[in-house]
Amino acid sequence: MNILKSVGSVAAGFITVVVLSVVTDLLLEKFGVFPSQDPSQYVQWMLGLALAYRLVYALAGGYVAAALAPNRPMRHVLILAIFGFAFGGLGSLANADKSTAATAWYPIALVILSVPAVWLGGKLKISAKGGSASGGK
Repeated sequence: MNILKSVGSVAAGFITVVVLSVVTDLLLEKFGVFPSQDPSQYVQWMLGLALAYRLVYALAGGYVAAALAPNRPMRHVLILAIFGFAFGGLGSLANADKSTAATAWYPIALVILSVPAVWLGGKLKISAKGGSASGGK
């Protein structure tokens, strides 16, 4: 049963990040803050804004994974960070042809900075519930 809870905690963290990111993207497009999905139309401040909220959502995903982990919450957070790094890296590579020289920094920064953001979310959850900083046993 703990294996299902472990898988569920990591999946819930991942889903948190994805759903929040997609919904925010769609709302910002709907209200005209961001142009359509064409990355060539994005300017630096738009990418900075997207990076900022996606890092907050990565933090939230780490928090959720730690909160739902049946034991060793930071191990679950680390697994989430690894999945996020892997999927983010693959997504960056798959969309590399859509980036311009001015926008190429964004997917790289997102992949790299998401790992510490997820980790920080897990640490915040552990410190909020008074658990040990290492995740305890």
